[in-house]
Amino acid sequence: QVQLVESGGGLMQAGGSLRLSCAASGRSASYYSMGWIRQAPGKEREFVAVISRTGLYTVYADSVKGRFTISRDNAKNTVYLQMNSLRPEDTAVYYCAADTSMVVAATEYDYWGQGTQVTVSS
Repeated sequence: QVQLVESGGGLMQAGGSLRLSCAASGRSASYYSMGWIRQAPGKEREFVAVISRTGLYTVYADSVKGRFTISRDNAKNTVYLQMNSLRPEDTAVYYCAADTSMVVAATEYDYWGQGTQVTVSS
């Protein structure tokens, strides 16, 4: 199995940028496709982005396409989410998640980090 720890969340004004990191330990991160899932207060978990084991393939939710970029550095066992042009509706707890499959459903990941809060002010 793999353990995941997110970092990089915080408060940002609309239009700003944040870079989230997810550090993996235990099982090699390269064994898993890695996704970012978010959950806003009172809402269901929402798929944000996923990247394949080698980093060759990525999928983004329509709501973040063109603004967010997922990437990974398997040598560092780390996955990133670069978030640009942030909007207040991006406010949520962001979770790093891992699975052996390239999945886009928010509920289908096998492993989860603890989450990091992202707050975007108007």
